[in-house]
Amino acid sequence: MECDSDRGRVFLIINAISCPNGECNKLFLRIYLATREWISYRSEHQYTVLEEWQLLPESEAKAMPEYVPSPIREDYEEACRIRDLSPKASATLARRCLQGMIRDFWNVSKLTLKEEIDELEEKVDEDTWASIDAVRRVGNIGAHMEKDINVIVDVEPDEAKLLIGLIEQLIEDWYIVRESRRKRSEELKKLVATKEELKNQGVDNG
Repeated sequence: MECDSDRGRVFLIINAISCPNGECNKLFLRIYLATREWISYRSEHQYTVLEEWQLLPESEAKAMPEYVPSPIREDYEEACRIRDLSPKASATLARRCLQGMIRDFWNVSKLTLKEEIDELEEKVDEDTWASIDAVRRVGNIGAHMEKDINVIVDVEPDEAKLLIGLIEQLIEDWYIVRESRRKRSEELKKLVATKEELKNQGVDNG
C-alpha cells in the first residue's frame, strides 16, 4: 500500500525471516519506510529507504554469559536497544559500560573515567587503549552539554554501533577469555588429580 505524504509517495517494506534452526525458529522482523522512482532509461524502479525499524528481536544485543556482571550486561543491552532511536544516549551507556568493566575487571577506580583509562595505558595494547579512550570521548558528547548550548554535536547510529562493537570485543577479550582460561586450568587440575590417583592405585595394587 502506498500513500502521498510530506515525504513524497511512500510505502512500507516488511522483512520477516525465521531462524532455519528448527529448535530456534526465532522471528526476525524489520520494517522499512521507502520511496521509489521510475527510471525510464533503465526500465525499473529505484528504491530509497527513508527510515527503518527493527521490531523483533528488540535489539541486536548478543547474549552475554552470566559471569559478566549484571550492571555491565544491562548497560550493554540498553545501549543496543536505543542505538537507532537515540545514538547519543547509546554512546553514553557504552561509556558507562566501559567504566564498569574497568572498575570490575581491572580493579581500577579513580575520580574520573579519564584517570581510570590513563591507568590502563600500560596494561593494554596501544590500539585497545586508543579505542577505549575513543568510547570515553564520544560518550562524553551525550553525557555533557557543550559550553555553548548552540553547538550541537550529534552521534550517528553507525557511530554508536562502533562503540557497542568495542564493548562486545572487550567483553570477549577480558571476561570470556579469562573464563576460558579458568575452565582450562580447572580441567588440567582434574586431569593431574586423576592421573595421580591412578598412579597411587597402581602402587597400592603392586
